[in-house]
Amino acid sequence: MDFNLSSAIFFAGIAQLCVLVASALVPVQLNWRETFAVLPRLVRQMYWVYGGYVVLGIVSLGLICIVCHDELASGSLLARAVCAYGLAFWGIRLGLQGVLDVKPHLTKWWLTAGYHLLTVFFVLFVVVYAWGVVNP
Repeated sequence: MDFNLSSAIFFAGIAQLCVLVASALVPVQLNWRETFAVLPRLVRQMYWVYGGYVVLGIVSLGLICIVCHDELASGSLLARAVCAYGLAFWGIRLGLQGVLDVKPHLTKWWLTAGYHLLTVFFVLFVVVYAWGVVNP
C-alpha cells in the first residue's frame, strides 16, 4: 500500500480508538470512586459528563478518520476544517502532557510505558492532522 495522507488519516483513526483503552483505565488507576466521594454530587456528575464528551470526541474523530479518510485527504474546505479541529483537539492534549502531574501515578513499568506511548500517539495525531490542514 502506498503511504499517503489518506492512509495516515485511516491509521490515525484506528490509533485514536486504541487511545480509549488507556482512557478506560484512568478511573480505576486513579481510584475515582474514592477520590471523588468527597465532592458534591453535581461536581461528580459534571466530571463524568466531561469525560463522556471527551470519549465521544475521540470516538467521533476516530470513526470519521476510518470511514472518511479519502475525503479528509481531499484538501476541500470541509476536510481542512475537520483536520483543523483534530489538530486543535490533539494539540491541546499534547500540550497538557508537559503540565499534568502524572509522575506519582506511574507506579508500574507498564503505566510508564503506556504514558510514553500515548505521548507518541498524540504527536502522530498532531502531525497527521496538520498535514491534512496544509494539504493542497
